Amino acid sequence: MGQYPTRSTASGAVVVRPDGRLNMVAAPALRKQLHALIDGGNTRVVVDLSGTEFIDSSGLGALISGLKVARQAGGDLRIAAPTRQVVTVLELTNLNRVLRTHESPDVAFDDPS
Repeated sequence: MGQYPTRSTASGAVVVRPDGRLNMVAAPALRKQLHALIDGGNTRVVVDLSGTEFIDSSGLGALISGLKVARQAGGDLRIAAPTRQVVTVLELTNLNRVLRTHESPDVAFDDPS
């Protein structure tokens, strides 16, 4: 699995958009890409989950790993537009308390949370 598409928001955050299944096959690529973006100086990252139809513990691990690295670099990682399945998994694992969802990637860094 290669890199996921990225773009920048008006506020300067980098958006990564994984699609399909974010599982043990795809999660290592996302983790590597998030770490590379943050190591490259992009400390405000949004993961757009609007195209992610499925996430498992490996996918959650990639998001948490990215969050940890971003915060250690003085930034943050936020998620946006999760699908219903992703929201359900976040709620079941209580990770919705750590990874708060935002309506869209473009507004993820507009609020003070």
